Amino acid sequence: MLKAAIVLMLIATVVSLFSGLFFLVRDDSSSKRLLTALMVRVGLATVTVGLIAWGFYSGQLVSHAPW
Repeated sequence: MLKAAIVLMLIATVVSLFSGLFFLVRDDSSSKRLLTALMVRVGLATVTVGLIAWGFYSGQLVSHAPW
């Protein structure tokens, strides 16, 4: 369940990234939609990092790295 939430948050972050790109290219300079898209993207990234940290802390995510 946690892995699905992390994947959904990453997909939402990518969607927000492309919406910001669209607003950058198409909107006029007085529009605040680009700034809003950036704030949403930062919020989504923060929640994603929090979910990953919680997953490692709770033991639901484990690292299988050999080092």
